[in-house]
Amino acid sequence: MEKITTRIILAEDDHNLGNLLKNYLDAKGFVTTLCINGQEAVDTFQKKEFDFCILDIMMPVKDGFVAAEEIRKINAKIPIIFLTARSLQEDKLKGFEIGADDYLTKPFSMEELLMRIQAILRRAEDPAKSAGIKGIYQIGQYTFDFNRQVLSIAGKENKLTSKEAELLRLLCQRNNDVLTRSDALREIWHDDSYFNARSMDVYIVKLRKYLKEDPNVELINVHGVGFKLIMSK
Repeated sequence: MEKITTRIILAEDDHNLGNLLKNYLDAKGFVTTLCINGQEAVDTFQKKEFDFCILDIMMPVKDGFVAAEEIRKINAKIPIIFLTARSLQEDKLKGFEIGADDYLTKPFSMEELLMRIQAILRRAEDPAKSAGIKGIYQIGQYTFDFNRQVLSIAGKENKLTSKEAELLRLLCQRNNDVLTRSDALREIWHDDSYFNARSMDVYIVKLRKYLKEDPNVELINVHGVGFKLIMSK
């Protein structure tokens, strides 16, 4: 999954949490540099090369938003995850406007952070992964034509709604890997509200019914994280 050489800059002013996250990420094969405020993060970023940023928002000297904007001027493509104790919608919108790849509200599990880092790194390494040049994806015995919004098997066609088709495409692009709920909500609904999350669950149930005719295809829930489309051979 992740590369051992992936270098992460972590900016977190909470000493205990910062060290806990650094130790966990280092144990998972990353090389992590811990900074205690936004200014230190920017200064460190200017001196060394990094592949990934994890920035707390509420930090002294320079907050995560300002630090991210300055880091983006140095490297416009560096992946960034924001961490925050606040769950205000305007904070999330501001973060995504700056160019954040993801946003985690404290408290969060280490496993969820790891999955989100891995998902972002996979997209950065190969943005065309399973892109389906002509919009055609093979899902076990199924053929999914994204452009026509049709899922077919053995001559039988199911016409999908736009949201169903978009959701299935994201699952195909991450086949056998986790599609996080936040990724799906942000990319399709552009808003992670409770109503949209429940709406997405309804579409997942529908897609699961469409895919039940092939026993080697399974759409599962990854508790507290998202969904995974499994295609066994």
